[in-house]
Amino acid sequence: MRRKWPWRRIFIVAGIAFGLYLAIGVILAGRGTPPLPPTISAIDLHGGHVQGNRITTRSWSFDYRSAQLSADGSIGTVTGVRDGIVFRKGKPYVKIFAESISINTDTLDFTALGKVTVVRIGDPQHRSFDTDLVQWDNPSQLLTMTHPSYLRTGDQTLKIASVVVDFRTKNVTLGKLEGAVEVPK
Repeated sequence: MRRKWPWRRIFIVAGIAFGLYLAIGVILAGRGTPPLPPTISAIDLHGGHVQGNRITTRSWSFDYRSAQLSADGSIGTVTGVRDGIVFRKGKPYVKIFAESISINTDTLDFTALGKVTVVRIGDPQHRSFDTDLVQWDNPSQLLTMTHPSYLRTGDQTLKIASVVVDFRTKNVTLGKLEGAVEVPK
């Protein structure tokens, strides 16, 4: 005589065993996590060149007196920037001189603080902006001066409440103006 197997009970027992196996695996998954590596101190650099790159073209570069970068090199502070260049479509467009610049090498954004001077390269009138805060937003290609800025052309000075330079369109948006400037013909 042939023996009849209780298939339904076998499947139920196998299902319960598999469920227990999964539950125990999930509960024990966090055990045995390797310890985190010891923290690495920041990197100090003195006298050199820090450079950020876009995917295909350079975005900006700074010659500096000293720099301190995070352990992974993604954020840092560059001091004594004596020859900073911001590129437009891969070509030098603006020079920046600053006491200190905070950089983000992941997003290629930066913020310049202290005494900051911005000069457009190749400007026949040799105009410059002096301010104490400049922000570069790389995705939107905007250079923003939200604090009062002073536009200098030769011996003339014009105080401007805010300035936004759009590198994509070359548009310069000026806030409230104070002073008088002679405009050449």
